[in-house]
Parts: sequence; C-alpha cells; structure tokens
Amino acid sequence: MNDLKKTLIAASCLVLSVVPVRSQTDPKTPTNVTAVAVVTTSTRPVSDTLTKLPDARPTLAPVERVIVVSLEDRRLALVQDGVVKKVYRVAVGRENTPSPTGTFTIVDRVENPTYYHEGQVIEPGPANPVGTRWIGLDKKGYGIHGTNLPRSIGKAASHGCIRMRRRDLEELFAQVRGGDQVEIVGERNDETAAIFGEPVLPGMTAPALTVTAQVTTEAPAQTTASDAAATAMVPAMVPANR
Repeated sequence: MNDLKKTLIAASCLVLSVVPVRSQTDPKTPTNVTAVAVVTTSTRPVSDTLTKLPDARPTLAPVERVIVVSLEDRRLALVQDGVVKKVYRVAVGRENTPSPTGTFTIVDRVENPTYYHEGQVIEPGPANPVGTRWIGLDKKGYGIHGTNLPRSIGKAASHGCIRMRRRDLEELFAQVRGGDQVEIVGERNDETAAIFGEPVLPGMTAPALTVTAQVTTEAPAQTTASDAAATAMVPAMVPANR
C-alpha cells in the first residue's frame, strides 16, 4: 500500500513535459510545434476549481398591469404599477345583456380577428363587429374589442363585451399581455371613484387626471337604429378557437 501511495504522489508531481515534434517528411528536422502535457495535483472536481462570477444580467421587477372598467362610468382605465396611465370611454352591456362583473384574466390577444357567431362568419374588415383587435377574457365569449359602430361608445349598447374606439383599442392592445388582470366593476366604489372621478388618490399622476377631465367632457352620441341592430351580434366565438 505504501508503494502505491508513493507511486501516486510521484505521478501527481510530474512537471510539464515538452517534446519536440518531428516533421513527417524529414524525421531529423524538428518543427516549431511542441506537445505539452499538463498534470494537475488537485483532487477536487474541475467545476470546484472554477471561479463563479456573479450573473451580470439585471433583474427587472415584473410590471403589474390591471385594466379597470367601470360600468357605471362607462370608462376603462389602464393602471400600471399602481399608477393610472390612461382612461378611455367605452361601451358596455345593455340592461338585458349586461357585462359580467368581477376579476378576470386576459387569455388571448388577436389582431384582425374573424367574427364567428351562430354560423355567421365575418372576415376582418370594416364590417367586422369586433373591429381590428380582440382581447379575450377567461370568461368564454367575453372580451374587449373594437366596433364597426363607433357612435355606440359611451353607451350601454353591447351584448356584454367592452367596446372601444379603434385607435384607443389598438393603443391599449399594444400595452397589455396575456395574464394581465381585468376588473369590471358594476357600481361606483372607492377604487373607481378615485380613478374616474372625485375624490382623487394622492398618488395619481397629473397626466392621468388630465386625460380623465378630457374624457368626461365628451358629449354622448345619439342612439341610432343601426346601433340597436348591432347588439344582436354576439362575439361568442372570437377568435375561432374560443
């Protein structure tokens, strides 16, 4: 056993061996290439001998986005990290086809959706009743979408979904992601009062207050027969896989 230990110690203490490499064409002529044998005396795994550097990638805190819809105010607000980013006027469900209330989650986002309902198929275009974007909720058949009747915005006119003007919807669509929450509130409470009207929370930013003031001064549009006809079209299967 002692002889074996001596042999191992001797092997572990080998110095670097530099051996000239002979040319294949002329074995007598050495080349400038040398073969180097490196022997380590460490018995630890190689991974343990490496210096672990800290991860240089910055850790970003996740952005918390919530869409708050007030059915009473017929307004929608995008709230990001507790700050109201913008407020939009919307159309909500009619009395006999009300919008659902509660907390929901965005499950899909579709650009230029095809409208399906009871065998009716409407391709993307000016006649599509859900407009150019569909933000689907985890309550099947309900979502936030556009409209081919922009005069219905600001009214209780839909079959339960939340309608927006095209430019407003496309702006909102670009800022939200799947998994973001949507709170639909039926009656005014402290949260919606702070967002959409008095009293105002101390932390609310000036731009948000300005937007709110601009939105609330818009005059309501007149109801037309075409508005009423559009409410019969329910986006229950937008997109096709819903």
